[in-house]
Amino acid sequence: MQAPTASIDNVRAYLLGLQASITRALEAVEAAAGEGAAQFLADPWHKGADERLQGDGVTKILENGRVFERAGCGFSHVKGAQLPPSATQHRPELAGAPFEAMGVSLVFHPRNPYVPTVHMNVRMIAAGHPGQPQVCWFGGGMDLTPVYGFEDDAVHFHQTCRDALQPFGAQLYPRFKQWCDEYFFLKHRNEQRGIGGIFFDDFSELGQDQGFAMLRAVGDAFLQAYLPIVERRQAMAYGAAQVDFQRYRRGRYVEFNLVWDRGTHFGLQSGGRTESILLSMPLHADWSYQRVDAPGTPEAQLLSQFLVRRDWL
Repeated sequence: MQAPTASIDNVRAYLLGLQASITRALEAVEAAAGEGAAQFLADPWHKGADERLQGDGVTKILENGRVFERAGCGFSHVKGAQLPPSATQHRPELAGAPFEAMGVSLVFHPRNPYVPTVHMNVRMIAAGHPGQPQVCWFGGGMDLTPVYGFEDDAVHFHQTCRDALQPFGAQLYPRFKQWCDEYFFLKHRNEQRGIGGIFFDDFSELGQDQGFAMLRAVGDAFLQAYLPIVERRQAMAYGAAQVDFQRYRRGRYVEFNLVWDRGTHFGLQSGGRTESILLSMPLHADWSYQRVDAPGTPEAQLLSQFLVRRDWL
């Protein structure tokens, strides 16, 4: 069977299918955890011709589940008259060009502090000035943000990312892994957001169709990368001290997404739907003035052994 080309229709169909398969898988995890399982609320939206962006999407959100405190998975497909500045940092020749963008973005915040938060995003942007050929590029990746670190979780996550990229070149995983480490970094804290994963942006060097194939490989690898970790950790016992540390670490997550994340900036600058853009926010987050955890504790080890740039494989 011939692989699909990177047409707008094919990319849209793939992304909608990806959103559906991932949300179904999370609902199955919730159902397996007991009665009264939480399900995703689907919130379709549409932007008309009188708005800065035109297009549509579906935001799916699950809250107060047995396993996931909050899980958001959004699909969007929008068109605009002018690329926002956050999208033309590396393509100044496209400044002010009309554009079309679509993608799936998700962030899952688990209830148990021993289950890590996860983020995944896959997207395509096409742009071009009138009378010029349209330029198409891809972006995305996935990264893991544990509250309590486990070596085997980090190794599994990175191994799955590496395996997904392997058919497209052995050089991509180390390159995208470094890119992820550099991107998901809180400069104002001098601190990594998590244990990383892979990240790529403005990516077009494989060509349009192979770039789309790589995008699909990353999207299709997500559940394999994350669900085994959820299964290992979701039944671990925890108490108030672990929840307190979880909410403190989620404060860092909020800081990164609001201060540094280009996706958040792109959405807000381009006139996107605020409620959907901020689906990555946790239900609960705390801040503590100059918190210092005792040496040798799991909380201190998170900073010293896991929130550092290291080779996991």
